[in-house]
Amino acid sequence: MINVTPTWCRNGNRYNMAKAGKLLIVDDNRSILSAVKLLTEGVFACVATLPSPNSLITTLQTFVPDVILLDMNFHAGINTGNEGLYWLREVLAKYPETKVVLFTAYADIELAVKAMKEGAFDFVVKPWDNVRLIATLQNAYKATKDKAKKNTRTAPATEKRVEMYWGESTEMNRIRKVVEKVAITDANILITGENGTGKEMLAREIHRLSARCRKTMVSLDMGAIPETLFESELFGHKKGAFTDAHTDREGKFLTASGSTLFMDEIGNLPLHLQVKMLSALQNRAITPLGMNEAQPIDIRLISATNRDLHDAVSKGEFRQDLFFRINTIHINIPPLRNRKEDIVPLAERFIEHYGKKYHKVGLLLLGEAAEKLEAHSWEGNIRELQHTMEKAVIMCEEDIIKPEHIELHTTTHPTTEAQTLEEMERQLIANAIEQCGGNLSQVATKLGITRQTLYNKIKRYGL
Repeated sequence: MINVTPTWCRNGNRYNMAKAGKLLIVDDNRSILSAVKLLTEGVFACVATLPSPNSLITTLQTFVPDVILLDMNFHAGINTGNEGLYWLREVLAKYPETKVVLFTAYADIELAVKAMKEGAFDFVVKPWDNVRLIATLQNAYKATKDKAKKNTRTAPATEKRVEMYWGESTEMNRIRKVVEKVAITDANILITGENGTGKEMLAREIHRLSARCRKTMVSLDMGAIPETLFESELFGHKKGAFTDAHTDREGKFLTASGSTLFMDEIGNLPLHLQVKMLSALQNRAITPLGMNEAQPIDIRLISATNRDLHDAVSKGEFRQDLFFRINTIHINIPPLRNRKEDIVPLAERFIEHYGKKYHKVGLLLLGEAAEKLEAHSWEGNIRELQHTMEKAVIMCEEDIIKPEHIELHTTTHPTTEAQTLEEMERQLIANAIEQCGGNLSQVATKLGITRQTLYNKIKRYGL
């Protein structure tokens, strides 16, 4: 039987106007039902509870909530989470506008992530944090009311937000659907893929679609920071905390509070700082160097790497608990050579962009030139394509880009399918060093990375 909180649902449909929204809690643990109901009464205008999902669909015919907090397991000894997935599908099939937040144990996080891909709004792990639970439920309710506004948000004048070009490939369209589901949540996201595939561009698109988009996303390239400055960059410091700390410095975690923090090349984070980062994410607070008092933070973390973090975990180079914390949602961007249908459309976009930049508007790509682009392996992915098309626009003297305007480079030692991403990256850097005669500035420019990032990779791969 449904239990509707009478305090907020008396007088028919006249709710307490200081609160908003209707919440339905479905859990077989009556202690949890009572605790969560008591917690949410002061936030939602109407709170109802169900001790079993068996009557969920019939209940929704008379009591249509804005948000459902749904447990994933209902029978003792059965912890597969499949019950939660079943009822999630049933609800969304009949009431697609209802936002479903899953209630799950830590062991079922992987299944909860799968459920988000099937349409769940977000999930909360038991034992729950009260603030986190309320914030997640409120975000779910706001999503039902702000759906129409989401696509018409006005970006601040300080940051021009450009919608991402997704391309025509099946894989990128699949990724787009995942992004549209998870962007509005605060779930941590790990983006993987080879160098040049557009991991930061994807992170910016996720931020653009999120509820945090009114504040600028804060980016941090872990590969460009000397190891001695990692802690200061992340957590900040007080004046005098160490030699050369002549002024206070706000770390990236505090700068990004209320927004999104994008940490590129997170695989470069040293082990001793992985512990502190894990603590910061768990406690949602950081302690700057030279301070004893923790400062609260409110960030959404998006990380990126071209490393195989599973392998790094097995080698003891990356903490497993931190890997799980940053990997709530995993998105792998395929290399450009695996989505050839996107090569020419991307090239044409770059031609248009650089045509305007270099005052050569109206350039066309000759068919033979397009075929040459499609036949190339693109070890440097989109970044290599971008640089290639910029050079082609510069070299073109007429209105047509021909094959001779497109200068391509192929590695002298072709890669094989058995190679890992790290092996391919090592080979690419080694080839670039050889081609540039050991001039590391030229190598960094050729690869589209900073000198510091190049130094770190040379050290890592023993080149």
